[in-house]
Order: sequence, then C-alpha cells, then structure tokens
Amino acid sequence: MSWFKPFKMEFAPFAEFGNPQVDEILKNHCLPNTQHSILSLVTQRQQQNDVLGLTLKLPAGYQVNSEADFEQLHNSLASDLEKMGIRELNLHFVTQKASGTQQQQSQVNLPPVIDAQGAPQAQATASEPIRSEAVQHEDALTSKRPVPPTQSQLKAHPRIKNVIVVASGKGGVGKSTTTVNLALALQQTGAKVGVLDADIYGPSIPTMLGTAGKTPKIENEQFIPLEAFGMAVLSIGNLTGDDNTPVVWRGPKATGALMQLFNQTAWPDLDYLLIDMPPGTGDIQLTLAQRIPVTGAVIVTTPQHVALMDAQKGIELFNKVNIPVLGVVENMSTHVCSNCGHTDEIFGTGGGDQLSARYQIPLLGRLPLNASIRQNADQGKPSVIANGNASDNVASQYKDIALAMLVQLAKIPQRTRDDSRIF
Repeated sequence: MSWFKPFKMEFAPFAEFGNPQVDEILKNHCLPNTQHSILSLVTQRQQQNDVLGLTLKLPAGYQVNSEADFEQLHNSLASDLEKMGIRELNLHFVTQKASGTQQQQSQVNLPPVIDAQGAPQAQATASEPIRSEAVQHEDALTSKRPVPPTQSQLKAHPRIKNVIVVASGKGGVGKSTTTVNLALALQQTGAKVGVLDADIYGPSIPTMLGTAGKTPKIENEQFIPLEAFGMAVLSIGNLTGDDNTPVVWRGPKATGALMQLFNQTAWPDLDYLLIDMPPGTGDIQLTLAQRIPVTGAVIVTTPQHVALMDAQKGIELFNKVNIPVLGVVENMSTHVCSNCGHTDEIFGTGGGDQLSARYQIPLLGRLPLNASIRQNADQGKPSVIANGNASDNVASQYKDIALAMLVQLAKIPQRTRDDSRIF
C-alpha cells in the first residue's frame, strides 16, 4: 500500500489513521445469507503497509452452510480492496458469545481462515476451547505472512551506493551530532552525501543543519530533499510544521513513515546516505533491517557503564540481522575546560575499548565533551564546517573518524543495484 496518498493525514499530530474508502467497501459486502455488512462485524483490524487483517464476529446462532461462500466473500473483498492498495487480506472469524461468560454450546462449524492465497485453515468449533479474540486476531495477521527478506537478499537503491546507519542503544549520547559531522566530513573527501533523519519521535537534524522550518517540495509524488551545505537532507521534522509538534504514533505508522521517506524521495546520486537512527532496538530498527539495504552501522556511545550496556544491545541487534558494524565512536570521552584547558574524564574511561575488544570491531575514534560542538550544532553549523579555532581540532577528529570508517567500508562487497525498482 502506498503511504503517499494519506500523507497529510499521516503526519497530522494525534490523528488516527483511517480510510473511509476501505470502510465503504466493507459496508457494501455482506455476510453470506444475511443482511449483516462486513463493516458491522469487524471487531479488530490491523493494517501494516499493504497487509490488512480483519477479525469478524459472527452473529449469535449463525450457521455456516458452505465454505465456498466464504471463499467467494474473501475473493470479492480482496479484489475491491486491491484497488485501494491492499495486496494481502487476512480474514479471521470468531463466534459470538451467547451471554455473560458462557459460550455457545451448540455445534457450530466455523468457516476457515482465508488468507491472500485462499488457502483454508482449520478452526476450532464451539465445542472446543476457544482462545481469546486477541490471540486469534494475532494468528490471523501472522499466518501465511510473507517472510521478510534478509539483508543479503536486498538490492542496493539505484541511486545510493552505500547506506550507513548511525545508531546508539540509548538517547543523549550525541548520535545526531555525530551523524551530521560525519556526513560533512565525508563530503569533504569529495563524496556525494545525503542525510535521512529516521528519529521519528525526536528529530533534531533540521536544527543541526539549519533546515528547521523548511518544507520539501513534492514532484511526481516524490519528496524533493532539502539542501544543507551541499548535502541532500530530509527529516520528519521538516514535515510536521511546528518544531513543538509531537509525533504521537504507534509502531506501524512510524515504520511506514520511515519507508516513505526512504522510498518516496527523489534522492540524487549519492555515494553515502547516512541515516540518523532513533535510540533503542524497536520497530524502526527492525523495519530498517528487513527492508532497507544497509551497508554498515556505526555505534555511538559514551564511556559511561549504562551507555555501554545499551550500546551492546545495538551491536547484538545488527549482528543478528547481518548488518556489519563498522566500528564504535566514543563520544564525550573527555571534558575540556573552556577556561584553562584542563581535561576531565567525567563519564569514565575505556568504554569504547571494551566494546571494541568484546566484539572485535574497531574503535573509530574518541570525541571530547566540548562546548563548541554543542554551540555549533545549536546554531545549525556543525563543527566540521564551523569557523574559529575552538572547533578546528574537533573538526579534524571527525574527519579522522570518517576516514577510519571508509577503511572499514572498503572491506564490504558492493551490492547489486536494483535499477528496475520504482521509487
């Protein structure tokens, strides 16, 4: 299902996604041999991308005369919903409870679960224990669902040579600051670079790259990325309007937005697209691992013990989904006093070395807790390109990290491009 048509609704704060046209189709189809519309029987529904799952509660005393009637109902619904972008329809039928906590005691043969391939599956009769509707609903959505491809099966974007994710196990470790500075450092090597802000719930890239308040144009149903310091940039923060507008979405909406930003953007030819990931190991990380061809990941952490614990989870996630970890960046390694130049290891020492040794991945570099880094990011002019002696040393450190990352990238085979794919 295309996420493009409902885009304005999708990005409206606090708006619940709905499709009146789908409801109208359900309203115009009836349960076989009754006047009950399918819409009136829906107790639960879930839609993720182009998969729609519906749980239908049969009326009390309803007798199933022919399973063929239900196959015909499924096929008719699927045909009409396909016009709305629904490419897989899962129907699940449950019995109506008679009264109170008692279930029907009469023998009722339920119609089979019908999936998109039309393969019937056995259901329990009323004389058998009936599981909760929530469990049955989950079964309806997971049964016969296509197995997502692995990273090795994903072909490269036709216009992007390398996708690099910058991730961390927790927030507040300087991941976004590292992303923009590494992107600019790569650009200074002569590469064509883009930045995608996948931190759906807390986008900060617009502020750090000076694109806050700007909205991308739409041409031929694709976003035209904004430009910042010669880089192609896009963030959810450029689509919500007010910087104070919260993004209050459940997982499917957030992951759908990520895929739309990646797939439905007219990215120019890029050597590197850096994706600023949200903290943690949740829905967005999993979707990215299953559907976006990632060349490698960079882990950002502080030396602090609790940060290391979460960073390890991030590394473990990438190992499980076969995304190479290019290395670790130890941020806020030391604090440099702006008055006397004295250094102090506020968050401890050796955290990056521990991760490097444990997982046999390189420590790409260490970055200081320097006031100039924060000031430059807040002003929309990251340290790599900011003027002034205060940031010169910091800029060279980011550049060294970028070069160390390129050494690791050179060890990874290039993917085959999917030139036939439509974005």
